Amino acid sequence: MVLVSKPFCVMEDSPFIYGKTVSLHAFTNRESEADKLKNNLLRGINTIMMSPRRWGKSSLVEKVIHDINRKNKQTKTIIIDLFSVGTEEEFLERFAREVIKASSSKWQEWMNSGKEFFKNLVPRLSIGIEPNNDFSLSFDWKELDKYTDEVLNLPEIIAQKKDVRFVICLDEFQNLASFTGYLNLEKKMRACWQRQRRVTYCLYGSKRHLLADIFNNPSKAFYRFGDMMLLPKIETKKWVTFISKSFATSGKLIDKADAEVIPRLMKNHSWYVQQLAHYTWNLTKKKAGKPEIEAALNELLQANTPFYQKEIESISHTQLNLLKAVVRGESRFTSANVMQNYHLGTPRNVSKNKAILIQNDLIDEVNGLFEFLDPAFELWFRKQFFNQLYKI
Repeated sequence: MVLVSKPFCVMEDSPFIYGKTVSLHAFTNRESEADKLKNNLLRGINTIMMSPRRWGKSSLVEKVIHDINRKNKQTKTIIIDLFSVGTEEEFLERFAREVIKASSSKWQEWMNSGKEFFKNLVPRLSIGIEPNNDFSLSFDWKELDKYTDEVLNLPEIIAQKKDVRFVICLDEFQNLASFTGYLNLEKKMRACWQRQRRVTYCLYGSKRHLLADIFNNPSKAFYRFGDMMLLPKIETKKWVTFISKSFATSGKLIDKADAEVIPRLMKNHSWYVQQLAHYTWNLTKKKAGKPEIEAALNELLQANTPFYQKEIESISHTQLNLLKAVVRGESRFTSANVMQNYHLGTPRNVSKNKAILIQNDLIDEVNGLFEFLDPAFELWFRKQFFNQLYKI
């Protein structure tokens, strides 16, 4: 989640945004990451970006792509969200369609692309009343499976013929790993994409451990495919400045000391800082203080309770007990006392459950200690299972 500033005015809309990308608004506090990503993509350096969920990867990519589109007319950009793509065929068809759409602003040229850019494949192309929304492309699966390389090489072929460059961003890239026959597709993608000179790829997603296995495992085809970017949290002092200014531009006030409480409670987690700031702003008539922040936090936890309850219901009893040990600050999970006190089962069970909780992004290891990745979930968990109240 990027930070947003708006011109001075008294406004009814909240200045805090969460739940969607905010890349087209004024952009602050991700300048170094944005500069690095932009430079990579314009200089032909493939980039893999990883961070926990809701830290702002998509917003950052959209911001950078927006800047490239404004200043680099010979660079054609594409962002494809793979979250809802369920098969290899669907991925290849969407990939080909978006490449063709990005190659020209004229739909007539899209319709001619089947003859011009494919040698063996014969795409079925159709267009509706609104070309941008109703342009479709499909292939015969047997032919597509046989000539997959024609789709994967399509952006390079078009780039050469039109004397342009492509930047292709694939969000939730790790979802491809769930496809039947992914290993074969993975090898084809790497073989094609590593030889392309006019196409640069940005691959990113929210499942860090799946992405790490794809890109950091020496046995995998995408090992060292590009520059690895690990997106950090935004610093507390930058959040304080942003929150204070956002209140002021909307005609409300909050002292810096109170503004600092918000990122401290949410451990600088972008999504939750924005959400708690929004709830606090919404409950404030003139000036926000600790009562408004406390009420806002209660509202936030109540709003997210169904999600947290579902999370608890999806894990085993011993995994739940391991979360209790984590929240109590335990680190030696396989010691006799910890296993006995928290009913963790055998050392083998502990290792297995720890790996599952890490893989599911519930906990993470930081400097030898384990912690919740979701700060609001941790506050809810402490109150739910230990009756610990948060301190404002």
